[in-house]
Amino acid sequence: MLQSKDFAYINVMDRALDASWMRQTVIANNLANVDTPYYKREDVRFQSILEDELTKLRYKNLTQAVRDVGTPENEALAYELYVDSPGFSYRIDHNNVDVDTENVELSSEALRYQTVTTALNNEFSRYDTVTRA
Repeated sequence: MLQSKDFAYINVMDRALDASWMRQTVIANNLANVDTPYYKREDVRFQSILEDELTKLRYKNLTQAVRDVGTPENEALAYELYVDSPGFSYRIDHNNVDVDTENVELSSEALRYQTVTTALNNEFSRYDTVTRA
């Protein structure tokens, strides 16, 4: 985490990458427990947390809101691990993991991670271009 508000966008992307990595790990764990009786799938919440934090700052323009959200002091911008539908089960062993759904979610999250990584690399490339000029 960079300590300047000038790097707030990078800080937000850093937290998004952490959340995405954790979500991929959790989904892989769900797949590993597909045959475990009474296992309930877990998931990671980050996008809605980021949206909530940006909504709190709706009176500011987006750039300023990202600067405020991306400050190192903002501990509210962290992912949250939760059990998805703990009372729901459609299988006789009370497990609620669906392999097809998990594989789709894993692929989707891998694309999200790749997209944020590309955006972060582009941001650092812009900083590199500015410092060389």
